Amino acid sequence: MSLNAFITEQRIEGDDDGALADATVAVKDNISTEGVETTCGSKMLEGYEPPYDATVVSRLKDAGATIVGKANMDEFGMGTTTETSYFGATKNPVDESRVPGGSSGGSAAAVAAGEADLALGSDTGGSIRCPAAYCGVVGIKPTYGLVSRYGLVAYANSLEQIGPIAETVEDAAALLDVVAGPDEHDGTTREVRRTSDSRAGDARETREEGADSDYAGAAEGDVDGLTIGVPTELVEGAEDAVVDVFEDALDDLEAQGAEVVEVSLPSVEYAVAAYYVIAMSEASSNLARFDGVRYGHSGGYDGNWNESFAKARSEGFGDEVKRRILLGTYALSAGYHDKYYKQAQEARSWVKQDFDEAFDDVDVLASPTMPMLPPELGESLDDPLKMYLADANTTPVNLANLPAISVPAGTSEGLPVGLQLVGPKFGEETIVNAAAAVED
Repeated sequence: MSLNAFITEQRIEGDDDGALADATVAVKDNISTEGVETTCGSKMLEGYEPPYDATVVSRLKDAGATIVGKANMDEFGMGTTTETSYFGATKNPVDESRVPGGSSGGSAAAVAAGEADLALGSDTGGSIRCPAAYCGVVGIKPTYGLVSRYGLVAYANSLEQIGPIAETVEDAAALLDVVAGPDEHDGTTREVRRTSDSRAGDARETREEGADSDYAGAAEGDVDGLTIGVPTELVEGAEDAVVDVFEDALDDLEAQGAEVVEVSLPSVEYAVAAYYVIAMSEASSNLARFDGVRYGHSGGYDGNWNESFAKARSEGFGDEVKRRILLGTYALSAGYHDKYYKQAQEARSWVKQDFDEAFDDVDVLASPTMPMLPPELGESLDDPLKMYLADANTTPVNLANLPAISVPAGTSEGLPVGLQLVGPKFGEETIVNAAAAVED
């Protein structure tokens, strides 16, 4: 049975040599590929072929990678299950009756099923880490500004990042080595250097400048002396089946020499609410460009432009996208901006402060990636609030613009459970090192 992991299957050959010369890569369908259809999983962009490559796609080609297709996704990245795609749901290769997670579910499913060696996804509130956890692979959400977003069709600019998905920590880190780095087309990117090696205790040092970064080389699995903080708020709401696997993984890290301590992040209680207000507000602004005139699904013209716009957007967008646009527009409207959007930004500052204070005492933070096992297909579609709350452990990282990795920690009931490791800003080497220890 087909997993429906790809919207478009088309080979794009890279250079003859390079770091990824022998690798095949699936690219999420919200990342622009010159002359190859890029739909964002939406009827609105069906048939659209970008006139340019995203920076990350250019870097894949330069590294010799072969792109094998555009991976299925929740429409415009809005979802946690890859069921809101106009092109149909993607199935989880571990259990085809269950979701692969979202919104980068096609990317994770392609890697888990062996249909691609590597994949690129985008992560606005957990959209790389969630499907990585549900499909039993590795996914990295980089620090905001580490990877160029030029050519990424925007959902929520201040939150999202492109990142790698792979079967192993080292392979994911090697892909990050290829796509990371400053880009003149994206003013939010910056040059990141490190002062010393990636082993335990150097988390804070990786924020500063020094020798060139080597993320793949950091996958040493040496956690002797590493201090791991476990936020109680991110464990208490998880299912017992998930917590049991998570705690076994922590015991294993302690046996390897790590110290595990409890920490508190009181602000994360409000993170999901703050995240969705900010994300939906930015989405309502970003998606205003899809009016059926310049590109995208057309509503035709019968003499009334307002009716034409309304028809194009009504037909072109799915229910979840419409819901988020409406809620975001409401949050930004006169009389409600201060009540919702402003308070959400204040909560975001509180989340950042809590993370900064936690990293004064620990090197990395650990939690279950997702608080539940992969749901069955169709289970979440009728309850959007349940779907939103499933992001409780991943959204705080995006609000704080920090790096995080999901690595397989084991299985429960035959289904994968992911462990999330969060690092300080530009502390990718430290979380890669710790994740390699979990993997080992």
